[in-house]
Amino acid sequence: MAEQRIAIVTGGGRGIGAAVGRKLSADGLAVALLDLNEEDATATAAEITAAGGRAIGLKVDVADEEAVEAAVEDVASQLGAPTVLINNAGVLRDNLLFKMSVSDWDTVLGVHLRGAFLMSRAVQRFQVEAKWGRIVNLSSSSALGNRGQANYSAAKAGMQGFTKTLAIELGPFGVTVNAIAPGFIETAMIEQTAARMKVSLETFLEEAAKQIAVRRVGQPDDVAAAASFFCSEGAGYVSGQVLYVAGGPLS
Repeated sequence: MAEQRIAIVTGGGRGIGAAVGRKLSADGLAVALLDLNEEDATATAAEITAAGGRAIGLKVDVADEEAVEAAVEDVASQLGAPTVLINNAGVLRDNLLFKMSVSDWDTVLGVHLRGAFLMSRAVQRFQVEAKWGRIVNLSSSSALGNRGQANYSAAKAGMQGFTKTLAIELGPFGVTVNAIAPGFIETAMIEQTAARMKVSLETFLEEAAKQIAVRRVGQPDDVAAAASFFCSEGAGYVSGQVLYVAGGPLS
């Protein structure tokens, strides 16, 4: 029997991260869910464990260098050397440019880009040693530009350049690096957006679906399925790619 792979999923407590964690567990991997909300991380890990998987939940701020290094060492000691990394942790601080504070900018760039950098740097040494690895970075359709999201769009576009560069650097060591760029996905963030716009969630989702080619909004499991492929043995010749999971073509 092949040795079990160990995966780390940041922002793994709920939403897309939790869905990816559950899917990777179903694929046979042990999973470490890292999240700023410890309660969410441990609850989702307990759910995976109850279903027969191996999982742990850890409280981590991915923008904190020392916390990241400690967390990755913790994962290695509790589960084994991590060779799969899903950089999913993210935050929103939406505002138009003239209203956007430096804190709004720094927070979003810090979690998405600094976080992905710190996590990838910490995990790559285990991947290089194993001569095998998978990194999947979460970008977004907002990378193409989105009103009120100068910070988020810049971060998510940055994730694509980061992905392609790591694919070049880590490829010789058997490590593939790809990005998923989700479109409209139904998560807690969407509920918050609907509330802010003072429309019911049902109406908000119905209107959104009309703008999508497949006439439905995306679910976290749609993103998890893409992550599962990128992390599979069969995806070993796919690297440096950005896959838009958006229900239709985007330009």
